[in-house]
Amino acid sequence: MAAPIADVISAVGSGIDEGDFDFTPAKSKILSEPAIWEYNFGLQDPGLEMPHGIVKDETDAETFSITEEQIQTLERDGVVHISGVFDDEWIDYLRKATAHQVEEPHFWAFAGTASKLYDYIQRNVWQTNSAFARFYYHSAMGHVLAQCGRTDEIRVSTDLLMVNPNKGFKWHQDNQNGPITWEEGLRFWITMDETPKDYGAPVYLQGSHRNGVVDEQAVFVDIDQDGLEDYNRKKLEFRTMPGDMLIWHPRTIHKVDGPADGIWTSYRRVLGGTVAKGGSIYHDKRGSGGVLSDLGRHGLEDGKPLKSSFFPKVYPKFDHQEATERDSGEVGRNAADIVSKLGGLVTKASGDRFSSFFQVLGSR
Repeated sequence: MAAPIADVISAVGSGIDEGDFDFTPAKSKILSEPAIWEYNFGLQDPGLEMPHGIVKDETDAETFSITEEQIQTLERDGVVHISGVFDDEWIDYLRKATAHQVEEPHFWAFAGTASKLYDYIQRNVWQTNSAFARFYYHSAMGHVLAQCGRTDEIRVSTDLLMVNPNKGFKWHQDNQNGPITWEEGLRFWITMDETPKDYGAPVYLQGSHRNGVVDEQAVFVDIDQDGLEDYNRKKLEFRTMPGDMLIWHPRTIHKVDGPADGIWTSYRRVLGGTVAKGGSIYHDKRGSGGVLSDLGRHGLEDGKPLKSSFFPKVYPKFDHQEATERDSGEVGRNAADIVSKLGGLVTKASGDRFSSFFQVLGSR
């Protein structure tokens, strides 16, 4: 265990209470909220065999070529759907890694499990679960995103494992994209399940990443507001299948409608997040909503290049030194970081630093 459990429990004693969060409780279909001592605080490794004969931490990443037309679609529409990036072996690998994570919840899932809005939701799962880190190191994900961003390097800014939402999301934009700017990042979804026929398909306002009226600090968006007339006429809906990727500009306005009765009748497992393009600069957002993705002691200074094992390079090739620092526990799993996260969640003096993340979750 990377963190002394007594230290964490002591931090919890500072006053976490469900009343501190503006959530609408929903019945969990997979697990109830664990007691604090039931969480895992260390590095988890399901011990899964890599697909396609890949030797973990040695084999170079796979590739998956996309077309110039697909890249231009992303640039024009603010979103692109790329089908069949990952085959059945990769889908099976991701599903098994997800099942292991749900059965052995990590402390970094605390905010999500407390909300009861997902059966399981965890930020920065690559930091704690080796199976997801190796997926980034060895799959074609980085190559696809590098092509989409017309860049020679991809780093993971933040990721999010989402299992079985209980409702849907209203129209919103993604300002929780870590310590980078709008133009430095790309958002991604990797789907493990077929989208239900009548609900659950992500919908985007075509070209809305170019709008100049929605404040960049806003979470929810009134698509009927003045200045969005040219964007809300064309809505792009995507029914993703297992192994597909959705990639979009962080500012593209989008939503996901849940079932009318609030009950999902099939699995919805998604690995998503934000990556940083080559040349990205570190922007210190620790006094804002971006703090959820930037809690580690990485030593980066505002305005300096985003080069750190806390934001690992996955394309063109993962960095062995960064991987070693992750595996040793230097990245994201020390006691001070855990206590820091607890304190940020419950201290009102922090000025609602996490409000945008919780607002999006609470909107469903």
